[in-house]
Order: sequence, then C-alpha cells, then structure tokens
Amino acid sequence: MKSHNVSKKRIFVSILFMSLMTLGIYGQVSAQERFAVVTVINGMINPITQNHIEKTVESAERDGAELVIIQLNTPGGMTSSTYKIVESLLNAKVPTVVYVSPRGAQAASAGTFITAAAHIAVMAPGTNIGAASPVGMAGEELKGTVKAKITNDATARMRGIALERNRNSAILESTILDSASFSSHEALDANIIDFIASDLDDLIIQLDGSSLSINGDDILIETSGLTIRTTDMGIVNQFLYLLADPNISFLLLSIGGLALVVEIMNPGLIFPGITGVIFLILAFVSLGNLPVNWAGAALILIAGALFIAEVYISGFGILGIGSVISFVLGGILLFSHFDGPSPTGQPLSVNLWIIVPLSAILTTIIGWVGLTITRPGKSYQSLDPPPTIGDEAIVASTLSPTGTVYLNNQVWTATTSGNTVIEIGSKVRVVGKKGIILAVVLIDQA
Repeated sequence: MKSHNVSKKRIFVSILFMSLMTLGIYGQVSAQERFAVVTVINGMINPITQNHIEKTVESAERDGAELVIIQLNTPGGMTSSTYKIVESLLNAKVPTVVYVSPRGAQAASAGTFITAAAHIAVMAPGTNIGAASPVGMAGEELKGTVKAKITNDATARMRGIALERNRNSAILESTILDSASFSSHEALDANIIDFIASDLDDLIIQLDGSSLSINGDDILIETSGLTIRTTDMGIVNQFLYLLADPNISFLLLSIGGLALVVEIMNPGLIFPGITGVIFLILAFVSLGNLPVNWAGAALILIAGALFIAEVYISGFGILGIGSVISFVLGGILLFSHFDGPSPTGQPLSVNLWIIVPLSAILTTIIGWVGLTITRPGKSYQSLDPPPTIGDEAIVASTLSPTGTVYLNNQVWTATTSGNTVIEIGSKVRVVGKKGIILAVVLIDQA
C-alpha cells in the first residue's frame, strides 16, 4: 500500500513538473514573439473610443509591441476626447500608425487631428482627410468672437501637432481656417501623410525599414516576420458605444420616463416601473458619453411630471399643454450648446422625425386623458355606467394609499386617505371622485 501511494505521488509531481515546463516554454516564446497591435475605429470619436485607444497604446507599451496600427474611419467627434487621443499619440513610447481605411473612408474633423498626431500617417486610395472647421453642436456656423476664439485655439493645436510630426503646418491649418479637405493623393503631395497603402498587408510591407525618433531614440521599424494581434473594444464598450447616440439617448429618456409615469398612475404593475428605471439608467449612461445640455434632459423629465399632475387635476388645462411644450423643447435643447462649439465635432442633435411622432403620441394621450376626465364614462354609457358615490369595488392592487380597483368591469385608479393600507381583494366604497381618480374607504369604515 505504501509503495502504491509513493508511485501516485511521483506521477503527480511528474505531471506538475511537465506542466510548469510547458508554461515556462510558452511564456518564453510569447515574450520573444515580435508583434504589432491593430485596432479599428469606425464612427464618431467619443469617450468610449478615447478610452479604447488610450488602453490599446498603454497595453502595447507594457507588452512590448513593436507597432500600434489604428485603422480609422470617422466623421468627427467630441473635442475633449479628440485632444486626449492626440495627447496619448504624441506621448506614445511605441511607434503609432494611423491608417485611414478602407477605401471610401474619411478622417474628417477630429480624424484630421488624430491622423496628424501619429508617428506615421497613411491613407488608403479613395479616402479623404480635412474639413476641421469649428461648428456649433447642432452643425450651425459660428460667428464673431466665439468663432475667432475656438478657431485660433484649434489652429494653434494643429500647428503644434504638425511641427511635432514634421508635417505641412500651413496645409493642416487650412483644414480649420478654410474647411479644406484632401484626397489621399493630395494629402501625400501636401506632406500631410507619409504614404498611401491599398490594404493592411500593403501597409505592413511599406512600413518595413521606416525610421522615426521617440524621445530622442532612433527607431527602425522591421515588419518582416511580425505577428499581427488585433484588439477590439469588447462587448461592454461596444454596447456603450451603441448607446452613445443622440437619438437613442432621447428615446431611452422618453420611454423610461413614460414607463415610470404608467407605474406611478397604476401602482403594482411592476413591469413598467422596472422597465422605466432600466431605461432611465441606460439613458443617463448614454448622456454621460455625449456633450449633453442637461437643461434639455430636465425638460423631458418635467414633461412627465406635468403629465402626472394633469391626470390628478381635473380638466385638460395648462399642465397638459405645458407637458407637450416641455417635451418638445427638451428634445430640441438636449444637445444644443450656445457657447460650446466644437472644432472637431460632428453635429449632434435629436432627429426631428423622432421628436415629432413622440410629441404627437404624447399630445394624443393627454387629449384622451382630458376628455376622459371631463366626460368620464361617456364611451361606456351603453355598456358599463361610470362610477358614482356609494358604489362598491374590489381592490385590484394594494392601496398604499394609491392603487387600483375593479368597478363596473373596469380598472380605476383609486386612493385612500391617511396612511391606511388596503390589501388586494378587499371591498371598498367610493366616497369621492376627482377626475379619473376615485377616493375610497374600506366597507367597514364607510
């Protein structure tokens, strides 16, 4: 028995030793592997893309990558995120390449700054770069002092980038001052980029033998035998990037607010309440990654509050009208900034084809509520009579103090006085009515 146990221990130790040897050899091979990191940015520049690029550069430096290649296709983006990406590229300790691709792609506005900031700038045939003039957040043209202030700041930044990377400063400044835009061949002739590559394989081939300087150290890029490692934003960041859209944030905020209104008016339904909370959380996550005007967001939420107030106050009055007006203004102002233009930005606003239908739906609902309040039960005169004082009802959802009751084959919102809680199934009597809200008491208390 003892000999058998010793044999088992030897086998276990041997397996452990071989596993450690294998891991050591794998780690050594991985450490000796020469590789380049490639990532793709396709869309607007915002805090999500900024965070991804910064982490890609940092991990490449930490893991010993010989090259970072960013395949870029963007119409522009947020100024703060753009400048942080530029800062990351200018201070990178690993050679960086921004490759505007595929054919038909663009490095507009923010993309111009990012491309110019890389150690090596490359474009695919059929791409373009430029058009970096400052615009308002809704795409409007700037005027006067504000335009001069923002333009001068952006021009100075671009000039600094051009001098750091030995590019044509005057031409790059013209993308801001004159909204100039250049094709790949024009950009090459103007010394905005270093060369043109038809695809990623061609890029790797042409990079071989390139030399550059980082912090005073001369670097020779050798791409022969270089392994390509691709990295993406990951599922979480891709989801956050999807949310970072003006129209989606507006829809989430509107639907979330409406769902909470439904829950408040019908306590105990649960589903609208949970849905509303989730949508509102996602809405604020989305707004956190966009240059939002919080006054617009507040107006949308105020519209919901006014709608609730309209329900609890008899008659189609000023509160209902105010709710619609607040909602429309909130949608229009949600991404409007009167003193914060972006020299790198893509115009941001909620599409009117989303605001108008939602506003029409809200108006219709408020109109229906108003008619129901002023003429309760009219639609049911031939079937079920409207509730009257003294009618008995059954509690459908707990009254604490507001809930719902069954009466005349209909569900009515009801409330009880004080801190009384009336459980589901209890019998109650109608003792008052305000609009479509019934005041009830337990039968025993009537």
